[in-house]
Amino acid sequence: MELFLNFPIMAALSAIIFAQVIKIPIKLLVAREWNISLAFSTGGMPSSHSAAVAALTTGIGIIEGVTSSVFAVAFVFSIITMYDASGVRRQAGEQAIVINQLIKDFQYFVDGAKDWNRKEEYEKREELKELLGHQPIEVFFGGITGVVIAFLLYPLF
Repeated sequence: MELFLNFPIMAALSAIIFAQVIKIPIKLLVAREWNISLAFSTGGMPSSHSAAVAALTTGIGIIEGVTSSVFAVAFVFSIITMYDASGVRRQAGEQAIVINQLIKDFQYFVDGAKDWNRKEEYEKREELKELLGHQPIEVFFGGITGVVIAFLLYPLF
């Protein structure tokens, strides 16, 4: 039960939940699309990874002070996580888009050339997840979300 009294952890978990849930109304406002599964998915606005590490780092800064070694570790960890979210993971998502299109195109040509009727088998193939990483703006707002959540929750502890 003492874990629930750990402010930095609770700030980080709250930021993850908030960032994941807020993706649903944001998508509704921007794309006019209601998609509840966004709450359980990676990618999108805001970045829950960025929100989590920013809230964790902010919580540590509030409790331990920004000159502490623990804050320094959390800060560097946060920068690396946010860089990865907008860099490597985003590129992997863009590659997944291209690979998925290549698979569809290849199957179209194979089906057309050989006149096979394998639509059921083709539909069973699982596509690669394309929404893996974040645009820099999504990472930025994820970070801001985490900092704000930490400061809002601190008085409750």
